[in-house]
Amino acid sequence: MNYHRLGRSGLRVSCLGFGTHMNIGDTLDERESLAMLEAAHEAGINLIDTADSYTRGAAEAMLGKCLPHFRRSDWVILTKVFGEMGPGPNDRGLSAKHIREGCDASLRRLGLDYVDIYMCHQLDPEVPIEETVRAMGDVLRAGKALYWGVSNWPAPLVVRANALARSFDMPPMAATEDRYNMIYRHPESALFPALAEEGIGCVAFSPLAHGMLAGVYKPGQTAAPAGTRVAREPDNKVTRSFYYHEEFKVKAQELVRIAGQMGTTAAALATAWCVSHHVVSSVLLGAWNLEQLKENLRASDVTIPPDVAERLDKLFPLPQAAPGA
Repeated sequence: MNYHRLGRSGLRVSCLGFGTHMNIGDTLDERESLAMLEAAHEAGINLIDTADSYTRGAAEAMLGKCLPHFRRSDWVILTKVFGEMGPGPNDRGLSAKHIREGCDASLRRLGLDYVDIYMCHQLDPEVPIEETVRAMGDVLRAGKALYWGVSNWPAPLVVRANALARSFDMPPMAATEDRYNMIYRHPESALFPALAEEGIGCVAFSPLAHGMLAGVYKPGQTAAPAGTRVAREPDNKVTRSFYYHEEFKVKAQELVRIAGQMGTTAAALATAWCVSHHVVSSVLLGAWNLEQLKENLRASDVTIPPDVAERLDKLFPLPQAAPGA
């Protein structure tokens, strides 16, 4: 396992991270969750990504049961705040009140005194960005998090938030968390250059494009295979709008062929492709079971030769327009 600095911070994270969306505290019980974490730990993964909204706190709570089996120093714990966590009008969003109370609630569920990285899960247009950044600074000053960042924010607001942090005499942003894969290459246009300029690392999620880049969806299929993301969430808007198109089914089968020529799998190659971008500090594995996790861990052993990188760039070229443009 390789380890990368998180932007310009001194924190080193494994190039592959362990994601807890739709697995830990959801489809996996405590025994299965612990087995997944043990496999990740044995492989050298040190980054665990979670969020308060993952199964309404259940992912954090399950981690709270499993983490005592390990040394705290072995893990870099990243959690996020934004999602609706209760019936009250302030039980969601990025107000100073919800950030403070959300952080405390996450720490209780995780059974920790602090998290390594605390992130704003989404942009909240109803809250002034100044209030949000100050509140994240308060979390750091209270010792409840060591680093901070944002997820799913556009480049101009990442830059603005970082400038506000400097003006508030608080540490700059250490990382963002963003969707990135061979199909969804939009971050390369504006976000990644901004992160490089600001010295901010990227934790990339969805490297397999909801399974499309693993080659599980075949051209001409009338129904998605059982156990896949599309079968589980047939109306998922992200899957349908970004990935689940006949064009990408065809291209994914070419990716399978290229990976086979390299002696690896499409999933491992697609993940390694994400890892290879210099702005990306870590790529999250979203495995639903131990078999998937072990398969995806193969990405750490994949080196992409220049000729293969060129073929992949032609197969999945950089989009000319942002999504929805």
